Amino acid sequence: MLTKRLPPLQSFLVLVSRHASHLARQQYDVIVVGGGHAGTEAAAAAARVGAETLLVTQKINTIGALSCNPSLGGVGKGQLVKEVDALDGLCGRAGDWAGIHFSILNRRKGPAVWGPRAQLDRQRYREFIQAELLSTPRLTVVEGSVEELLVSEPNAEEPGKHRVTGIRLANGSNNISAHSVVLTTGTFLSGSLFMGQTTSPGGRIGDAPSSAGLSNTLRERLGLRTGRLRTGTPPRIVKNSVDFSLATIHPPDSEPTPFSFLNTHTHCKPEDQLPCYLTYTTLGVERVVKESLHLNCHIQQDTKGPRYCPSIESRVLRFPGREHQVWLEPEGLTSDLLYPQGLSMTMPPDVQLRLIREIPPLHKAEIHTPGYGVQYDFVCPTQLSPALQVKSTQGLFLAGQINGTTGYEEAAAQGLWAGVNAARLALSLPTLSLSRTESYIGVLVDDLVSRGVTEPYRMFTSRAEFRTSLRPDNADLRLTLKGFEEVGCVSSFRYQEAVRVRDTLQDALAALQALTLSTPKWRKKLPDVRMSEAKSTVLTGTDLLQYKDVTFEMLASTFPECLSPYMEFGQRLKIEAVYRPHCDMQKKEIERIQKEENMSLPQDLDYFSLQVSLSQEVREILDRVRPSTLGAATRLQGITPAAIVHLLNYVHHTEKRERRSHRSKPVQKQETEEELCARNASLPQ
Repeated sequence: MLTKRLPPLQSFLVLVSRHASHLARQQYDVIVVGGGHAGTEAAAAAARVGAETLLVTQKINTIGALSCNPSLGGVGKGQLVKEVDALDGLCGRAGDWAGIHFSILNRRKGPAVWGPRAQLDRQRYREFIQAELLSTPRLTVVEGSVEELLVSEPNAEEPGKHRVTGIRLANGSNNISAHSVVLTTGTFLSGSLFMGQTTSPGGRIGDAPSSAGLSNTLRERLGLRTGRLRTGTPPRIVKNSVDFSLATIHPPDSEPTPFSFLNTHTHCKPEDQLPCYLTYTTLGVERVVKESLHLNCHIQQDTKGPRYCPSIESRVLRFPGREHQVWLEPEGLTSDLLYPQGLSMTMPPDVQLRLIREIPPLHKAEIHTPGYGVQYDFVCPTQLSPALQVKSTQGLFLAGQINGTTGYEEAAAQGLWAGVNAARLALSLPTLSLSRTESYIGVLVDDLVSRGVTEPYRMFTSRAEFRTSLRPDNADLRLTLKGFEEVGCVSSFRYQEAVRVRDTLQDALAALQALTLSTPKWRKKLPDVRMSEAKSTVLTGTDLLQYKDVTFEMLASTFPECLSPYMEFGQRLKIEAVYRPHCDMQKKEIERIQKEENMSLPQDLDYFSLQVSLSQEVREILDRVRPSTLGAATRLQGITPAAIVHLLNYVHHTEKRERRSHRSKPVQKQETEEELCARNASLPQ
């Protein structure tokens, strides 16, 4: 099932025209500023919750544009896409519609850290997002630039706390009122573009930055701490100028795996998917970088850039003498352009051409659009609540790169959650937060608001302490039911599908658990499976699925009468069986933490010498604050649930050791008063 059907082109253009020119009212429940990945998810989520929503964007035809790389997902990022989809967001279904090369990254490791990823057709992705937004009930989209936030002064009831009341557009129209405003300005907040020694205002090539008045409101009127970050994009290369025979071909997965839980297949047929190609930089690339540094003002800045997606200049300077990977990725089924992943650069265009021609497959390559760098303002995210609302300004929410993150997926996740809470606040409902024990979105938000950023933040599976529970395959079971019953952002159709999946999986697991045989009998049923030769034990079907070379399909063919009805969920059942013991253990750890909140922590504890797995940052925080109880430690900024588990285990182990030591000491008999007097009388005077 692929649920999205795009409207005919003529109807779609009429829809765009109506939204661009028509502002139906001057007051909304929620206003979303910015039409990037954060803004589109925020606007759609707010409307799904039930709020009358206005999305303000500079150009409707750039809504859903893939400003940098034409891909979605990856390790950690794919988990975010699955969770956004589980909460009825847009990007997962859009990725299934526009995908042209699907693959699961990290397959050599366990399914908990697999990374669903897809190369996208830029045009198809943009068309899907625009069609979805422009047909969403309770959502109006208009073109415009926001000149200023409208903010009321603090009152006696809430001293020092402002309240957002709406926006003022730059075109001189009347003020537009709202109960909540979500800012998703991306790289457009005081954005500057860099190419060689040329600098110009902008958040993306061809688009102006957001109004300076917006930045001034945040800094001067609201007193928010801001910083400066940078990013960049590579040149786009003409496909027919590349010699692919000198690169290594990487085909897609033979069976594409959809992002969305509502889809059983992707729009692009398996045989129509396009390959990617891998090549490497050379010493010639390093030479060109070093020779042109004096012509590159962006790289000379001390503004922080993305650590995990650096420019080729940064790579060469940080790791001289090495070869660096370059992925040649298609930009669409009918596009004649390639995206060279790993070649982000900001040198002059003529130098860019010299550089790419030092790479063997690109020795005759032609550049269609040069690469460039962007610098932009961000707001220090520690000033936000877990609902992504500015603590000092009621009704003002921030999402995306304005919070110091990088990547479409991180932006989409924040946008959805900010949109949900902006709508709930506007509708007089309590705002909500997601725990890092239940979602990667919770990990992302908690990292931002509790730790802040010093460089663009990117999601990895290693950031999630309970990643064996937070798998891509079970995001619907973790979040869809909650999204419908508690949050209010999930449709009844998706909810009913999630309930069906949950009930079917429970029935299947019960059927597997009911299959009980001794080890010898299992060996007769499955002679090709290597089982322990130890003494005979009774194993269930769930136990058998934990063997690496046992699949659900094998069990279903052996016991068709009880397992064949569940073939649809064979892989999910295999993953569930493998991880269930680990998940049960993690659940017990979480319950232990909640139960032991009042456990005392010794005030003389030397956190730096503890023989437990704690990061240096965590040790420094604990040593500085010295929390009196385990519960107090859980509420410290920067202390992760994993660190709390290690503390809990350490204190329990220490207490047990002290009790054993106390019991092993001989107990001295207490003297009576008469015995004491007699002993004293016998002493020499």
